[in-house]
Amino acid sequence: MRDKTQTNSAAPGDRLILVGAVVFFIGTVATLVTVAPLLLGTTPFPTYMFGLSMLMGVGFAVAGAGVLRSIAAARRQAREAAR
Repeated sequence: MRDKTQTNSAAPGDRLILVGAVVFFIGTVATLVTVAPLLLGTTPFPTYMFGLSMLMGVGFAVAGAGVLRSIAAARRQAREAAR
């Protein structure tokens, strides 16, 4: 049986992975900006900036959910092809 998926079509979970990567990158920048004053000996940023650093973990979790969704869709497709 021939696979009908186009090579340029988006698979389930691809958008979650992309959003997770963007959120992770924003969290990484926020972490670097937050930690820099502590290393340079200048006045630290307000507490909410440390909260923005948590976006790294959120982005990682969202991307992980996208990977799991992609795996589930691939398993479902393989199961249907085996019938």
